[in-house]
Amino acid sequence: MDAEQTATLPTFTIEPTTTPTDAARRAEILANPVFGRAFTDHMAVIRYTEGEGWHDAKVTARQPLTLDPASSVLHYGQEIFEGMKAYRIAGGGVATFRPEANARRFRESAARMAMAELPEALFVEAVDQLVKIDSEWVPSGDGQSLYLRPFMIANEVFLGVKPASEYLFMVIACPVGAYFGKGCVSVWVSEDYTRAAPGGTGAAKCGGNYAGSLVAQAESKKHGCDQVLFLDSREQRFVEEMGGMNVMFVRDDNTLVTPPLTGTILPGITRDSIIRLAIQKGMKVEEAAVDIDELFQGAASGRYKEAFACGTAAVLSPIGTLRRAGGVATFGDGETPGAVSVALKKALTDIQTGRSNDQQNWVHHIL
Repeated sequence: MDAEQTATLPTFTIEPTTTPTDAARRAEILANPVFGRAFTDHMAVIRYTEGEGWHDAKVTARQPLTLDPASSVLHYGQEIFEGMKAYRIAGGGVATFRPEANARRFRESAARMAMAELPEALFVEAVDQLVKIDSEWVPSGDGQSLYLRPFMIANEVFLGVKPASEYLFMVIACPVGAYFGKGCVSVWVSEDYTRAAPGGTGAAKCGGNYAGSLVAQAESKKHGCDQVLFLDSREQRFVEEMGGMNVMFVRDDNTLVTPPLTGTILPGITRDSIIRLAIQKGMKVEEAAVDIDELFQGAASGRYKEAFACGTAAVLSPIGTLRRAGGVATFGDGETPGAVSVALKKALTDIQTGRSNDQQNWVHHIL
């Protein structure tokens, strides 16, 4: 970390909006929040300039950005983001879940994309300040939360292939319900497209990874599936991750299996949390390569009895079927979430919402 990163962090200026959302309208939105459609009244903003470091930190009214057409993000894709949530805590209060882990991953993504690294304490403070001012937007219904989107773009006005010298970090928020429904999802195994390759940006949370997955996601919809699963780029043989989530499997010997983090898979915070909870529950965990053919065979024989996707948005979503041109792999009856999936999801969400003891000190109380 250079001198600019270790300098005194800027203090936030709070500029409340003069046109807050009407309470009745907000209540209407919170009654049935649609993922990523309605946003809160404010946003957090911090600027970076080479030589000056991070400065001009503020929480202000949410509003459109003004960008020069030559802003480097529009041409060279220097952009990263995070996904996290704030929850209403049982007994009162609002909290986030492992925000320091998001801050660390954000800094690592910045390093991979040759962007300025935001100090982790400043990342957490920006999220805290936004949640405080928009706390009335945190819903309280079952499975609901306030989704938080910290992101950073390169906004230097310059046409040339080099790391930018100016950046804009922001946090916006929207109330959300469940990403998927309560049942099992169906997943298409892509055999034509790959998400990431060794030495690439697979472990960074950058927009390009998701843009590149959209054509495969559209392909999955054509086959009647909810999501897409990618295989490795070298052999098109080993399971990697889904379009925006990690993936896990449960064997009949009570072992949780998930692909290892080898640089092509995003190191999910939900993934890590589930692994730790599984170990606490006495399960064996294997971070090992999963051969897609063996997985299909194992689903047929009952060797692999459950599969699920996991991530901040989806939390934990059971997979009923995997589909590909050569056939279908069904887990359980294909419709009912498995016992292990249900138990792990409950253990995780109970911690996030304060319904159980936070032994790991994962919950970050804001209010």
